[in-house]
Amino acid sequence: MRLQRRLSPQINVDLTPLIDVVFQLVIFFMVTSVFKIAPGISLELPESGTAEPLTVKELVISAESEDTIYVNNTLTTIKGIPAVLETWKEENQGKDMQVILEADKNAPYQLVIKLLDILRQNGLADVGLRTKAQR
Repeated sequence: MRLQRRLSPQINVDLTPLIDVVFQLVIFFMVTSVFKIAPGISLELPESGTAEPLTVKELVISAESEDTIYVNNTLTTIKGIPAVLETWKEENQGKDMQVILEADKNAPYQLVIKLLDILRQNGLADVGLRTKAQR
């Protein structure tokens, strides 16, 4: 006659240390991650003593040179801006038409004037110039 054991061995894997390590890794990567506001567009803005923080409402034009101009993160040239503005105005009918213009501090002043002229010709006269605060 065979007798059965009352206490059979039970094998349990403790997952607590594994969960702790994974949680520590998640926190580490969250803290050390760097987020860019506008990826691919790195401008060095000129400084201004009266600069104020400004929230982006509608249209942002970033200019590095005549061949490198971004309209809401869309790459174009100075000749392609009227077409981009026309499609943007069609998509945003009836909305507040505010434009923010930012140019690299090494960009020629003539480029900024050309952009302002193009914006006025397309009916966008409410233009804000973005700068960064002096330190």
